[in-house]
Amino acid sequence: MAEGQCRVCGSQSHLIAEILSVCVSCIRRRPGAALPSIREVHGRIRSEFGLPPEVPTTHGGVACSLCANACRLGEGELGQCGLRTGRKGRLVHLAGLPQGAMVSWYDDPLPTNCVADWVCQGTRVAAVRRGPRKVNLAVFYEACTFNCVSCQNWHYRLKRPAELVNAKELAAQAHQHTFCVCFFGGDPTPQMPHALATARSLANRGVTVCWETNGSMDSQLLDQAVDLSLESGGCVKFDLKAFDENLHLALTGVGNWRTLENLRRAVRRMPEQRALRHEQGVRPLVVASTLLVPGYVDAEEVGRIASFIAGIDPDTPYALLAFHPNFCVPDLPSTSVRHAEEAMGAARAAGLTRVRVGNRHLLSRAY
Repeated sequence: MAEGQCRVCGSQSHLIAEILSVCVSCIRRRPGAALPSIREVHGRIRSEFGLPPEVPTTHGGVACSLCANACRLGEGELGQCGLRTGRKGRLVHLAGLPQGAMVSWYDDPLPTNCVADWVCQGTRVAAVRRGPRKVNLAVFYEACTFNCVSCQNWHYRLKRPAELVNAKELAAQAHQHTFCVCFFGGDPTPQMPHALATARSLANRGVTVCWETNGSMDSQLLDQAVDLSLESGGCVKFDLKAFDENLHLALTGVGNWRTLENLRRAVRRMPEQRALRHEQGVRPLVVASTLLVPGYVDAEEVGRIASFIAGIDPDTPYALLAFHPNFCVPDLPSTSVRHAEEAMGAARAAGLTRVRVGNRHLLSRAY
């Protein structure tokens, strides 16, 4: 396996991604030297897909408050997500309002392979197997607020707003065998008005509402999503890329302060769910997960994430996910068994009581 070289310290390793060309140690400890080139890399990646190379901050531009990026858009300028623009001093939504979203969907038979399957009520429902098999309505929103170099669903970037689907039409896809809906992507954040309208309609019909998100949305939008999951017995799954903000920037192109703030906000509402639902086995309100990117998201990073979560509620379920070479980092190996075991040990040592390694079938012995 070819070795990458850190442009800052000169170290060589097959766990240094060629596209970043900076080791994790320099990202953490020498960000002044490491981050300028990394920002350029993210700019090039985004430009290839017709997205702005960096978060727009045009002086006097119209403000968008949907997510932590807080874009300020000049005339005709696209936002970070590619779905907002400025026109004559007004914020224009190209997609994402209840009237229309860039979205696709499919029926996913329960139990699904979602990161919360091990604590999911849908798994219990599937185990009963009485009558026709229940399904999850999997709703994929085709936009995102991050620029993850390891994105497994990056192909949505090849699409542009064209034929949009309104919230009523999407909600109508649920049927008598639909047990739950999960909004994911991409990420639902850039199109939260549409997702919330769809979720309300489905919750009113008795469908369990779940979310899988990077957690970067405005806190008031998060509150509405949590409300719907509380009412319907669903959960919010936070995908935590990293705890160190510089490492998060290296892996996603943006910071993580809003994600951590929103995670704290949601986890603190878990007692509300416990008061509402006493039956054993009901899924927890919040589930967290982290992708174990070789060479970058190591046991040290997982320990810091886990310590943050445990400081809010140590019973929050936390899933560690195996990485598979993809998108801009095809040169990194799959997560190794040793890496996963060390990360799980670090999470438990930090005080979390419910930790598991998901998608174990992807684990390797490459390092």
